[in-house]
Amino acid sequence: MNYLTNALDLILGVVFGALVTLFVLRLLAEAFRADFHNPICQFLYRFTNPVLRPLRKVLPTVRRVNTGALLIVVVLECLKWLVRAALAGMMPSPVGLLIVGIADTLDFFLLTWIVLVFAWSLMSMFATDRYHPVARLISSLAEPLVRPLRGRMNLGGLDFSPTVVLLGLFLARILVARPLQDLGLRMFLGG
Repeated sequence: MNYLTNALDLILGVVFGALVTLFVLRLLAEAFRADFHNPICQFLYRFTNPVLRPLRKVLPTVRRVNTGALLIVVVLECLKWLVRAALAGMMPSPVGLLIVGIADTLDFFLLTWIVLVFAWSLMSMFATDRYHPVARLISSLAEPLVRPLRGRMNLGGLDFSPTVVLLGLFLARILVARPLQDLGLRMFLGG
């Protein structure tokens, strides 16, 4: 790759990463019933509603999971790879493109939860304003993952449940998302 292609790939990653983050946070905020009065949640709803409102008529919410938002995330991930392939002058396999998009979506969700649980555990160690909009959103998205193990992983007065959850999320990235990504990339490249 030349310098211009590297620069375009960086810009592409940032733009698509920001869009995917908005829709992933919207999906998680709905699924975990984050406080709608939180200004961050209101921003997420306001920004994503023009795209998701028409999709709601076709794709229903299943068990608090906004399938429209999930579809948008997968489409954005596939589109990112399609543009990357076009920049490289390649024509990818459609099945490989879909598998890479799904794998990247799964990896993005796992990485988002890793960041949220890590931030939540740091907030619990330090004196933070629990009523700050960011703290409230992080708590509402990370706490449901840690809650099932909470109180069961105590050792010497320390709660290791966030550590166990983080370990599980890292293992899911290594053992599930990466092999799926590798399979998709092999098919994507036609190999």
